[in-house]
Amino acid sequence: MTQTFISERLSYGGQDTCKAHPPDQAVVHACKEPCHRSAVGYTAKSLAPAHPNYLAHRTKTDLYLNLIDPPVPLFKLESFEIALDFMHTAYKAGPLHIHCNQGQSRAPSLALLLMAKRLGHLPNSSYAEARSAFEALYPYSPGKGIARFLTDNWGGLSS
Repeated sequence: MTQTFISERLSYGGQDTCKAHPPDQAVVHACKEPCHRSAVGYTAKSLAPAHPNYLAHRTKTDLYLNLIDPPVPLFKLESFEIALDFMHTAYKAGPLHIHCNQGQSRAPSLALLLMAKRLGHLPNSSYAEARSAFEALYPYSPGKGIARFLTDNWGGLSS
């Protein structure tokens, strides 16, 4: 998957784009494997939910999210709030890149969220409306789980 540029300051892509960014660029790593696991340093199948980095691990320029993309939504609303806060702050400060494993579902979904909920670049009334506007401009193939989660929880995500 190649990197998709939404603007000079916002892009998304797959795992192959993880390390191909300027050192001053903030990055959201929206994948458990290998990024969250490597950043937090666990070898077990998963972390205990009580672990302080269970949902996310943050450094100055990187946010490592413990996200998988199953067909049935297993996401936590808090993960998306953490991502929105980090992305909005990072975007205001400089370039931001979001990646997941294939660059088709989680990464563009997070870009869509940022654009709708915090930047006002997409409609914010519903996921369906924001998705339609996003798909008219950028490649987007969300998994069933993330599409269902965003449809069901759109109103609960802060703007």
